[in-house]
Amino acid sequence: AGKLSPLRFERRQLQPGDVRIQIAYCGICHSDLHKVRSEWGVPTNFPCVPGHEIVGIVTEVGSVVGGFRVGDRAAVGCMVGSCGDCTNCGRDLEQYCTGVVWTFDSADPREGGAITRGGYSTHIVVNEKFVLHLPDGLPMDAAAPLLCAGITTYSPLRHFGLDKPGVRVGVIGLGGLGHMAVKLAKAFCCEVTVISTSPSKEEEACGRLGADRFLVSRDSEQMAAAAGSLDGIIDTVSAKHDLLPYLSLLATDGKLVLVGLPPESLEVPAFALTSRRGAVAGSGIGSVKETQARAPPLPPPSACVQELLDFCAQHNIVADIERIGVDYVNTAMERLEKGDVKYRFVIDVQGSLVA
Repeated sequence: AGKLSPLRFERRQLQPGDVRIQIAYCGICHSDLHKVRSEWGVPTNFPCVPGHEIVGIVTEVGSVVGGFRVGDRAAVGCMVGSCGDCTNCGRDLEQYCTGVVWTFDSADPREGGAITRGGYSTHIVVNEKFVLHLPDGLPMDAAAPLLCAGITTYSPLRHFGLDKPGVRVGVIGLGGLGHMAVKLAKAFCCEVTVISTSPSKEEEACGRLGADRFLVSRDSEQMAAAAGSLDGIIDTVSAKHDLLPYLSLLATDGKLVLVGLPPESLEVPAFALTSRRGAVAGSGIGSVKETQARAPPLPPPSACVQELLDFCAQHNIVADIERIGVDYVNTAMERLEKGDVKYRFVIDVQGSLVA
């Protein structure tokens, strides 16, 4: 486990509600690294084909598909199915369905319980409900990470009310998730503070990404001076870390939202919350509806992927990427573990992977 190598497999035959997509690009998410190394406490089903930041072109549609035509630009995110009947599905919150089918390494009832395989592949077959329209204004390669890194930070900004002008938002970590959180919060006209262990990232955070402030979390004087200064914090760190210094930054009624997924448990000191009526919350990706684009004004906060894609098209927001060929993917995984990427690797599938 931990190394990727070529694998030949077949996708399912097209069902009436399915869309077949020729994959053009697929982003590399930190969760891909965790999965191929089986680090989350639930054994990975090998062979594993990662990838859930998928963009491409529709090449075939099922007989009852109404929303897509051959030649359309399309995208697939972290989910390819859900039960469709539970309360969460009824609220367009499929990501919280207990029967959710993840894009890879997940048992799919549509395929008799076969394990799903993701976007590090030439094409994919997905039910129409979980396929998204990629707006024409977004470049395909740099838009791919919006399907996970984008929606994972957009959703909590919307849901927890951190999407209004003047709201003071902190972002912990300036990686794939963090740089998207900064771009999105700035598009909402928030006052953004990046919090990092690396002083060298200040110019990147403020000079290029447009953050308003930068805090070095290891500088006790800086952190003390900023106590109580943030209405909310998006915590993107995927390794174990101490929450107490960050909780001190929250104002009364502030909330710290976890979107990174460390394999280890994190401790939450009770007094750090009771002293400011603070909250520690979590947020998992976003719904399909939330990811799809919407024309302004935005709908009530439910944060769906299509909403996100349209918002990004309106504000000209894409990820900062390093495009790679499929033969570089193992090196990219090693660099990702070291944080050596600004800020997302994207595999040029159409240019480097032969069917």
